[in-house]
Amino acid sequence: MSGKQDQVIVLEPSTELRFKGPFTDVVTTNLKLINPTEKKVCFKVKTTAPKRYCVRPNSGIISPNADVLISVMLQPFEFDPNEKSKHKFMVQTVFAATDDPDLETVWRDASPDQLMDSKLKCVFIFPVDSAQNNLDVSSSPAPAPGVEEMKPNVAKLSEARASPKVHFQVNNVETDLRNAMAENKRLLSEIDALRKENKTWRDDDLRLRRAVQSSSGSEQVHTVPAGQTGTFSTLQQLTQGNAIPPIMYLVAALILGLIVGKFIL
Repeated sequence: MSGKQDQVIVLEPSTELRFKGPFTDVVTTNLKLINPTEKKVCFKVKTTAPKRYCVRPNSGIISPNADVLISVMLQPFEFDPNEKSKHKFMVQTVFAATDDPDLETVWRDASPDQLMDSKLKCVFIFPVDSAQNNLDVSSSPAPAPGVEEMKPNVAKLSEARASPKVHFQVNNVETDLRNAMAENKRLLSEIDALRKENKTWRDDDLRLRRAVQSSSGSEQVHTVPAGQTGTFSTLQQLTQGNAIPPIMYLVAALILGLIVGKFIL
């Protein structure tokens, strides 16, 4: 049983494909296939990571003593210097059986012992500044034990520092509300006291008017103009009846209290 054939084409580079970052955009590297034989050679390029690479052309025919330049384009990705690349490429070839071969037919009818292949590994070269940053990180001293554990505590401390402001604002609102309620209660108490005082003045006025009416007895009754009744009539009777001056002062004070009481009520 015959073994597998050796590769007849020459690859440049022969063992690895190098991709130089940064890898935030498409990175392209070239692979040159050289056919040193007198026969046409069919080729196709395969990879272990087809979603990460775009190969143009990925298959074709190399004429005798000719070469083909293949562009291998690495798609953008988030580069991790600590991650080792496991991507690989394989260039598979077979001699063309005719001068005008159909590639689909060639690969379908080719037997395993006719196939030749070469494998290349992928190497990622990150930029110098990224390498320096990686070196700085690796050479920097390890954080002291407990530093990572302190981070949540720092966050809690920040929240605690912010929370008194909220409680202070709430306390201010509660204090203002209590003060307003106390002021309202005080005003209601004053109004109630004024009402009682007004009632007392009215009762005293009623008793005085009754006393004046009983003491005047048979004195002459004076005609009072329409609209002037009540306290004004009593004051007029006291004036014309030569009443005692202190009583007039008391009645005037009662009238003033009534007027104030009406405005308050």
